[in-house]
Parts: sequence; structure tokens; C-alpha cells
Amino acid sequence: MRAIDTNALVRLIARDDAAQVARAEKAIEKGAWVSLLVLVETVWVLDAVYARTPKQIALAVEMLLNHAQLSIQDAQLAARALEHFRAYPKLGFSDCLILEIARQSGHIPLATFDRKLGDLDGAERI
Repeated sequence: MRAIDTNALVRLIARDDAAQVARAEKAIEKGAWVSLLVLVETVWVLDAVYARTPKQIALAVEMLLNHAQLSIQDAQLAARALEHFRAYPKLGFSDCLILEIARQSGHIPLATFDRKLGDLDGAERI
């Protein structure tokens, strides 16, 4: 299975360049793997470049997790991060993912200066 990068994944979501959308869709026809880093970069682009709301970003991540041709690295971990992000959208998806990676790796508590992140189970404000 081939991997897909951020630019191609963003095209599939934003659908703002018909030629690139078609090429990205063709590239994933037989399936494609999405790393967590690409997922985080995609969320960042949707926020910073496309000015999507947290609700829109959460929907995009959910659609990627449920996409028939995409295999997200550690999808269950990403889904747990998405649950936190939906509950606490001001945290940002990447913070939620960092917490869930630490939890899965057995390295809790996650030490943070972030007040909102520090309030979540498994995180600790320092």
C-alpha cells in the first residue's frame, strides 16, 4: 500500500483544484496509508490556511478515519484524540494526539504548561 502526503490529503478534503483532486483520488484508489504526522499537518493546514472551524476540522478527521481507501496509522489512537478534540476544541488536535500517544506508550502523566491540556485526565500542569 502506498502512503499519501499532506498536500494530497488536503486536496481530497478541500477539493479546491479539480486536476489535483482527480490525481489524488486516483492515487488512493487501491488504498493509501496516512501517517499520524501527515494527519497532524493536514489539521494544521485546514486551520491555518483554510481557516476551518474546530467543528469542521473534527468532521474532516472523522471522514478520514472512516474513508474506505485510507488507512490511518494507529486509527484507534487518532479516534481517541478526536474525542478529546471534540470535547475541548481550543486544545487543538495535535495536543489531544500527544496526550493519547503518551497514554498508549505508558508515559502518563504528560507534563505540560498548557492550562487546558493540564486539566485532562492523564496530563499534569507543571
